[in-house]
Amino acid sequence: MASDPLNPPLSTYSDEYWMQEAIAEARKAEAIGEVPIGAIIVLGDEVIGRGHNLRESIHDGTAHAEMIAIREASKTLGAWRLLHCRLYVTLEPCPMCSGAIVQCRLPHVIYGAADPKAGCAGTLMNLLQEPRFNHRTAITSGVLQAECAAMLTEFFRRLRKK
Repeated sequence: MASDPLNPPLSTYSDEYWMQEAIAEARKAEAIGEVPIGAIIVLGDEVIGRGHNLRESIHDGTAHAEMIAIREASKTLGAWRLLHCRLYVTLEPCPMCSGAIVQCRLPHVIYGAADPKAGCAGTLMNLLQEPRFNHRTAITSGVLQAECAAMLTEFFRRLRKK
């Protein structure tokens, strides 16, 4: 699938619709005991990359949902530039993921819950719109925030009880 730079495809679905897809990815992480974070990358009306947290499962600190989705989307497009795509993620991106988002030229990130400990899309800092970088990413925050936050809260509540 190639992206036409002069005529980027638009989605006919809402941000809430796509965030439900990211939540489904987060549920996959939760089912295997991972922190429930999910991400998808959309081009037009097609999901071209999916990911959920796998840090514990594969013992890889870079195995964040966003990083996995970025790798899959890049493979799907046969390109490292993810122009005209949108990334939906249940938790605000961390510094590593925000850096990858900027480097692969993703134009828009939509996230659910803010991350007060590592959020780099406006909470602790805003790497996605840092004016010293050569690319900046639009941000939409709080999409299905209550559902995304509740998933994480419940996960950590259960973990503390063990």
